[in-house]
Amino acid sequence: MIEFRNVFKTYPNGTHALNGVNLSVDKGEFVFIVGASGAGKSTFLKLIMHEETPTTGAIIVNNMHLENLKRRRVPYLRRTMGIVFQDFRLIGKMTVYDNVAFAMRCIGKKGKTIKKRVPYILELVGLKDKAHNKPSELSGGEQQRVALARALVNNPAMIIADEPTGNIDPELSYEIIELLSEINKRGTTVLVVTHEHELVESFNKRVVRIEGGCIVSDTKDDDTMVAI
Repeated sequence: MIEFRNVFKTYPNGTHALNGVNLSVDKGEFVFIVGASGAGKSTFLKLIMHEETPTTGAIIVNNMHLENLKRRRVPYLRRTMGIVFQDFRLIGKMTVYDNVAFAMRCIGKKGKTIKKRVPYILELVGLKDKAHNKPSELSGGEQQRVALARALVNNPAMIIADEPTGNIDPELSYEIIELLSEINKRGTTVLVVTHEHELVESFNKRVVRIEGGCIVSDTKDDDTMVAI
């Protein structure tokens, strides 16, 4: 599903963002990626999404080798993943329904398919009765669930959530992670990047810790620790 092989990333300004990262994430896993600001978490995500390329090393995501992936193949890579951002990135003038449907229209899905799929996904995230509301009429937690529905609607193999609880109340943070856990139980691989250690400790999941561009620990969900 995801494999980093001795990956280094140095930016043009000389910043060493990742330093020899080796990591494998199997299909169906739920993994927290934790670390302080500047640790390398954002670069790690950008490499997975092919927003950046490694300086050296190999990256394989969904059987695609990203270090030499051709530009025309990038949209196919991104269709295998759903992205949930901290700032929601909803379209304010659209209803909840249309925000979710938009993701399907972008890849050419037919209207009949959209009409069947979107209500199902909205029900899954508990927002079926909010389909005709605008984002401004929703709470922060509800907006994040719309963002999650949009990420899910094209049935991706993997969900990547970048600080998904950063802009919502603490009590709602647990709700979002619980929802991601339920999605994971259906077979979707889930990768959550966060700095909220208390939240991570409340869930019995694999935790990968990044410091100074290096993976310093990898705690499996069976509580074993792998030192890197």
